[in-house]
Amino acid sequence: MIKNSKLDKDKLNWMRVRFKQNKVWLAVDDAGKPIAKNDKFLIKYQLDQDYEYWVRRNGVKPLGDPNTEIQTACKASPPEKDSPSNKLLSEANDPTDRETICIFTDGASSGNPGPSGIGILMRFGKHEREISKFIGNTTNNVAELEAIKTGLLEMKRKDVPVRIYTDSNYAYGVLALGWKAKKNRKLVSSIKKLISSFRDFRLIKVKGHEGLEGNERADKLATSAIKNQP
Repeated sequence: MIKNSKLDKDKLNWMRVRFKQNKVWLAVDDAGKPIAKNDKFLIKYQLDQDYEYWVRRNGVKPLGDPNTEIQTACKASPPEKDSPSNKLLSEANDPTDRETICIFTDGASSGNPGPSGIGILMRFGKHEREISKFIGNTTNNVAELEAIKTGLLEMKRKDVPVRIYTDSNYAYGVLALGWKAKKNRKLVSSIKKLISSFRDFRLIKVKGHEGLEGNERADKLATSAIKNQP
C-alpha cells in the first residue's frame, strides 16, 4: 500500500476494472495503458481515497468476461499493428464497452485565423454519425475546441461512457492537463462544465495523420466544411 504516490498524479486516469471479487479503479496513462511496475498494476478502491495499492497484474480483470484481455473498446478499423495511434486506444473490455460512445473530433482553419470548420465522427457500436460544420472565421485552436464542444452537446445521455479523441495538443492541454488558458477562457470553461456533467468521460490524445481511421475521417469532415462553406 502506498500513500501520496510519487507518480505524477496529473498524468493518471482511472478505469473501472475488477480485482479478485471487488470492483476497483485501475491507474492508466493518457493513452489508456495501465500503469505497470515490476509486473504489478496500481489500483485504488475509491477515487477519492489517498491510498493506492500495487497488485499482481494477473489478478486484475475486466468487469465482464474474466478471461478477456485488455483490448480496444472503440473498434474503429485500427491502423497497422505497430502504429503509435493503435496503442493509444487500449481500453478494458468490460460490459460498458457495448455502451461506450466514441467521438473523434477535429478542427481546421484556413489562414489561422481564417475560414474554419469542424469535423466529428460519433460511433456507438455499429452505428455512426458524421458532422461537418462551417463555423466562420476563427483560429485553429478555437475550431479544435468547438469540435469537442459540439460533440458533447450532441450527447443526449450523460450516464453512458464517453471517449473523445483529439489530435490537438492545445485542446488536450487546457482540458485535461491543467494548462491555463490565456485565450478562449469562456469556451474552455463551458467545455469543462459540459465534461463534468458526464458520469464516465475521458479525453484521449492521439497523433494526427497516423492512419487512425476515426481521426482521419474527422479531419476530412473539418476540411470539407471549409471547402463547402455557404
